[in-house]
Amino acid sequence: MNLMTPTITLTILLSITMSIVRPNITKNNLMLLFLISLMPITPLLNNNELTITLAPLIILPTENINISMTLDTMSLLFMPITLFITWSITEFSSWYMATDPYNNKFIKYLLMFLAAMLVIITANNMYQLFIGWEGVGIMSFLLIGWWHGRQDANTAALQAIIYNRIGDIGLIMTTAWLMTSSSINMQELMIQHETMNIIPMLGLLAAATGKSAQFSLHPWLPSAMEGPTPVSALLHSSTMVVAGVFLLGRLHPILCNNKTMMTSCLILGATTTLFAAAAATTHMDIKKIIALSTTSQLGLMMTMIGLNQPALAFLHMITHSFFKALLFLCSGSFIHNLNNEQDIRMMGGLLKTSPMTSSFLTIANLSLMGMPFLSGFYSKDTIIETLVNSHTNSWIIMITMMATTLSACYSTRMMLATMTGYPRTRHNTHKETKTIIYPLARLMLMSILAGTMTKISNLQTTPTTTMPKTIKLMALIITLIGITLSMDTSNTTYHLKPTKMNKYALFFNQLAFFNIPHRAMTMKTLKFSQQMSTELMDLWALENWGPKGLSNTLTPAIHLSTQQKNTIKNYMTTFTFTMAILITLYYLK
Repeated sequence: MNLMTPTITLTILLSITMSIVRPNITKNNLMLLFLISLMPITPLLNNNELTITLAPLIILPTENINISMTLDTMSLLFMPITLFITWSITEFSSWYMATDPYNNKFIKYLLMFLAAMLVIITANNMYQLFIGWEGVGIMSFLLIGWWHGRQDANTAALQAIIYNRIGDIGLIMTTAWLMTSSSINMQELMIQHETMNIIPMLGLLAAATGKSAQFSLHPWLPSAMEGPTPVSALLHSSTMVVAGVFLLGRLHPILCNNKTMMTSCLILGATTTLFAAAAATTHMDIKKIIALSTTSQLGLMMTMIGLNQPALAFLHMITHSFFKALLFLCSGSFIHNLNNEQDIRMMGGLLKTSPMTSSFLTIANLSLMGMPFLSGFYSKDTIIETLVNSHTNSWIIMITMMATTLSACYSTRMMLATMTGYPRTRHNTHKETKTIIYPLARLMLMSILAGTMTKISNLQTTPTTTMPKTIKLMALIITLIGITLSMDTSNTTYHLKPTKMNKYALFFNQLAFFNIPHRAMTMKTLKFSQQMSTELMDLWALENWGPKGLSNTLTPAIHLSTQQKNTIKNYMTTFTFTMAILITLYYLK
């Protein structure tokens, strides 16, 4: 087993590199790699850990930099999931991007995205993690801006990389701090969990806030919907956005003893969950609703990190990745069939025209809501139970409950608007071919079975229930309340005329302070720079140090070196008076 695991991991990484060179064999290659990656899971479920370290690449006086991989439960469980989802998305892309002239290049980019994520998952030191971290950032920039002829796509791609760069400053700071004061290797870091300073921890939190789009650095995630749908599916399920939470989960032992850090994660996560869920209820673009739902679920994972439960955050990350990929691919199928229509108000009656996709979308949405015995239930229900039974403040519990209600609301609204009623579009829909159905069916099966499989694989005995029934059923009750409210609202507003958004809806629809960072701050910076360069520099500094300064310096020197003061009238008057006096004196003799 010791030899098998590293061999399999290296085989996977090399095969992905080969697939990038020959993208036409990608689909089958990814399927094989997924099956191979399942082999080392069984022996490693009992928390064994393996580390592969190569000879140092760079030798420094304080630290040797080498390629080092850690293969523990987190990395070996998440690797097959990433491969499985990329396999499904790649197959879907061959249909979705069929008319694109650079289809092969697109698949290469997806594979490079996957490779960068695998580097993050298996990294055993901060340098290696940073390479993968920047890799997913660069690939997201290229993929979000894939249709670069559109201004919005370019803006969204830039937005993604700039927001991430703000968070990356934190990771760079942490790496620099660890390099000077401790070690950048994971194992050596974990030993120092009691003596760790808060500054590198805050750096990690900033990095996770940027990458996992937590509140304050969140606007890039809904904007990233300008990219093709397969990109959104991969970006939101198993790569990029989960990297932030993965980083905090991996380095959790150094954070867990610091109360300030844990409280910060808890408040940040809870705020994000509620805010994103509220924003999702105001949007009409199907992809933006699903994107904000991702932000909301990431907030839930962050809350669990703050509650000292990284295993639960990781479990939710696993189950979420399946149903989120499925949601995006179903929405992609609808969008493509309706001739690129993304507004849910322009859809309707799709249950009749696209029955398979509609069924899959319903299952994914129910899993997202946490309906019993679907995969989302096993993680979401456990998270809410843990939260309610914890010693945290009731404010966190209350807003997480509100967010859960809202997540049921926007999911139900989306299903009712797209699938029920009369078709509100003139386009004829395409047939659901094998290319679409196979990847969707795979993801649908995993959305149903992933939770049950995780539960069975742990082989635990079910603990005796020691809480009141209402608390045990809390998650289900608030989800049902959300569904009921959404259906009620939908029925009462169905025949009403469209109205302008009120202030609250506008606040959430524009992602809260969207105008502050994107309009006001940039305009103020531009104006300030303009004033600095023109008024301050040109009219004051250069004027005073240039012509005026030169004149003021030379004038006293001229006055010192000559008696000529340029006062011609005075000279002439003095001269005339002197001559007159002299002549008078001469004649008076």
